[in-house]
This record gives sequence, C-alpha cells and structure tokens, in this order.
Amino acid sequence: MFQAFLNIFKIPELRNKILFTLGMLAVFRMGHWIPLPGVDQTEMTRVFRESTEGALGSTLGTISMLSGSAFSHSTIFGLGVMPYISASIIFQLLTAVNPRLKKLQEEGATGRQKIQEWTRYVTIGLAIIQGYGWLVYCNQQRILYAEWVAQPLWWVAAIAALTAGTMFLMWVGEQIDKHGIGNGVSMIIMAGILSQMPGALQWVASNSPIADTLFGRMLLGPPPPGFDPALGYLAILMIAVGFVVVVGGSVLLTVAQRRIPIQQAKHTRGRKVFGGQRAFLPLRINHSGVMPVVFASSLMIFPGLVLNMLSTTAQGNGWATASGFRWLSDQLQMGQFPYIVFETILIYFFSYFWITVQFNPEEMAKNLRDQGSFIPGLRPGPRTAEYLETVMERITFVGAAFLAIIAVIPMVVSNAMGIPFTVAQFLGGTGLLIVVSVVLDFIQRVEANLLMRNYAGFLSGEDGKGPRIQSSRSM
Repeated sequence: MFQAFLNIFKIPELRNKILFTLGMLAVFRMGHWIPLPGVDQTEMTRVFRESTEGALGSTLGTISMLSGSAFSHSTIFGLGVMPYISASIIFQLLTAVNPRLKKLQEEGATGRQKIQEWTRYVTIGLAIIQGYGWLVYCNQQRILYAEWVAQPLWWVAAIAALTAGTMFLMWVGEQIDKHGIGNGVSMIIMAGILSQMPGALQWVASNSPIADTLFGRMLLGPPPPGFDPALGYLAILMIAVGFVVVVGGSVLLTVAQRRIPIQQAKHTRGRKVFGGQRAFLPLRINHSGVMPVVFASSLMIFPGLVLNMLSTTAQGNGWATASGFRWLSDQLQMGQFPYIVFETILIYFFSYFWITVQFNPEEMAKNLRDQGSFIPGLRPGPRTAEYLETVMERITFVGAAFLAIIAVIPMVVSNAMGIPFTVAQFLGGTGLLIVVSVVLDFIQRVEANLLMRNYAGFLSGEDGKGPRIQSSRSM
C-alpha cells in the first residue's frame, strides 16, 4: 500500500492530476467561508443548530450535506451543486420521454454537449429560484439584517451571489473532469460531506463519558456542571460497529456483480482453431450507483420546504389551513413514515429509470453476436436481449432494496437514539453512499493509471502481476 502511494508521485501526469484535484477542492473549501452579505451569521448558526432538533432539521441536514454544509454559515456557495443536480434530473427524465432529446443524445459527443449547455441554462434558473426561496426562509427566521432586507438591490445582489457561487462550483467540477481525476461534482459533494465528520466526532465525544476523561478534557475542555452524557460506552460501541458494517456493506453493494457465462464460437483458419474460450459478462448489482438515492433525496427536499413555507405564510395571515399545512409538512419530514415510503418508491423508480437510460440489452446482444460470442443455451439476437433484460430487472430490484435500506438506516438511528441527523448520516444514507462510491471510483482510476504504466497498484499483489483482492463480487 505504501509503495503504491510512492508510485503515484513517480508518474508526473498522474501526480499533476491528483494535485490539481486537491487544489480545486481547496478552492471549494475556501469559498465555503466567504459569508453572504446581509446575513447575521451568529443568529444563523443558532437557528440552524436549533432547527436540527425539529421536524425541519433532517431536511436542512440533507440540504447542508449536498451544499457542503454551507447552509449553516450562508456563504456564497450556500446552494452548492444542488441546482445542477436538479437540472440533471430534469434532463435525464426528459431524455427518456422526449424523442428529440433522445435522438440528440444518440448523436454522440456533439449531442451530449448541446444537452449539457441546456443543463447549464436550467441550472441558472433553478439557482435563482432556490436562492430566492432560501433568502425568504432566512427572512422569516429573522436571520437577515432588517436594513439590508428593505433594499431591493440587496435581494438582487444576494441572489446573484448565490447563483454565481453555484455556477462557479459547476465550473470547478468540469475542470476536475477535464484536468483532474474523478467525477468533479461527486468529488465536491464528497468534500462537503467529509468536512462534517470532525463535527460529528466532536458531538459524540462531547455527549459521552469520554468528555469527562482526561483525554476528553484536554481536547474538549472541562464538561459543564452536572454533566449527564446522552450516550454510554455501549452506544458508542454500537455506533462504531454499525459504521464499519454499513461501510463494508456499501462497498460490497457498489462492486457486486452478476456474472453471466459467455462462450466464444470456434473459428477455423487454415489448420488452426481459434476461439472457444469461456468468459463472463459482468452486470453490476447496483448498476445505477448512488444516483437513485441522490435524486430521491433531492426531490424529497422540496415538499417539506414548500409546505413549511405555506404553513408559515398561512399562520401569519391567520388562515384556517395553517394547521393542515403544518401537519403535512411534519409528515413529509425526514424520518417520518410517509417520507420513508415515498423515498423508497423514488429510489426504486430512479433505479429502474437509470438502467432504462444507461443499459441497452438489444445493443449488447448485437455486440455479442458480432463478436462471435453467445450465452450457452440461448440463441443470439432477440432471445439473448430478452434474457439480459430479465436478469437486469431482477438484480436491479435487489440493488434498489439495498439502497433503500442504507438510505433508511440513519433516519431510524437518529429517531431511536436521539442522535442529530448530521451525526447519524455517517451510519448510512446518501452521504455514506456518495463517499464510498466516489472513493472507490477514485481508487480504480488511480489503479488504472498505475497499471497502464506497469506499476503495482492498490489492488495488485506485491509483484504487481496479479490482483491481490477481487474488485468485484459475484452473486
């Protein structure tokens, strides 16, 4: 492992890519501390801390996770890449139902570039809408300075700053894709998630017997008088074991495969016979990766926020519907049973939708036939395509079930143990899946660069000739 790290710095191109990626992520983290003018940051932090304990807290926790925890400070990067993710969802859906967009995507790089351009335009519109909604919510919570709010020009400047921050982050992600290593937007989200881990560890230590030990006093200072820890050593052990188990399960889910045996036809050329080897066609159990959970979590944010704003407005105007809006808002907050049901349905929907867009059994069956390969017991062509589609539908059902379970775990833990969602999200959910998926993708890309230049990678043996561990798992 240590030798693999040294090998990275022996390759100038790979070293420059990694350093460029780290530099772009450092720029993202520096922008995280540039505050938005007109916001009372002290009051903002207090309101955000109190809201994490209410019905709206889990929703704000998800928004904070996807925005890089900038919501707790209301910085120029406060919206993060959420508008871009929402725009991508819109165009993914439209591509599946709009023949013009589908044909444009099939044109190759030129068509995808055109769709990407339209996605940027939609991102600007969504950033303006989401920025305005966030500022209205801040104004309702008395977080904004009254003298600033009274000036219309400030609203224009604040919305422009939030929109510019989102577009800059989108540009940073594209630069990582082009000149760095890894998926740029995913790396930005991962950096925002990992930035919250020290705070989560501090909360666990501050609310456990560790705070009253010599080590805890040195790190956290003396506990308050009458200190009564909310967590015991058994709870800490359960959290640690649960974290290891969920991370291990997430890794297995990410790399698990269903291997379909493939037989190559024999070809006779002169006196020699070629082909006849057996191989495997790997189909990933979780073919869509973390995207179904990201899409589902992103969409589930809006009903709770909209209903909460309607409830606040109705209560301020004395409408009779205020209590109804409040009840619906509470029911659609993270951790509530209706929320879990709707999110599970969306995870299944996006899992099947993603394989519909990304997986083409007819084209795969055609490629197998053109290469002189076939699945034993099946005729090449439509019968093979039908079989591949059936297999993918079945394994996607299992993969979506694992995604739903991992997404629900932090909600259950947060409600059962009284742990804030910002801490429980590291025991599962969208954040953990994103981190695991991005880290595995990063390691595989580095591994490919090392092996391409005849260096031993992270997954290779000491001699660099063969894999030490399997990067996939059959089911």
